[in-house]
Amino acid sequence: MSVARWRWLILRAFGGLVGYGFVAAFLALIGLQTYRWFRQGQWTHIGMGDGLHGVLVTCCVKDGDTGRLAALAHWIEAPVDWLGLHRVLEVMPASLALFVLSVVGNWLFIYGSDRLVRDDQDD
Repeated sequence: MSVARWRWLILRAFGGLVGYGFVAAFLALIGLQTYRWFRQGQWTHIGMGDGLHGVLVTCCVKDGDTGRLAALAHWIEAPVDWLGLHRVLEVMPASLALFVLSVVGNWLFIYGSDRLVRDDQDD
């Protein structure tokens, strides 16, 4: 098997993992928001900033940490500069970001699959 074929196989596998993983996360987030809506009677907004902060606190940043990720987590909680970007992250739904990432992953999956078919036809 050639190096180019391995490259397309890896791209296709990565695209499939990203695409279907993020679509599953998108559906889970929409499901959580729908559950809360049925339960509490109002839609719970979860912004990109909320999602990014949750990921940082869960996996990477603990209390008392220093460094870039800790500074990013602190900036998301209490911004002192880049206020416009913070507002965009606060307003933009996290579900939209997950959906866009799933589309990008699906595009990589389809592109890798098409390249594999094209390489097979050329041989």
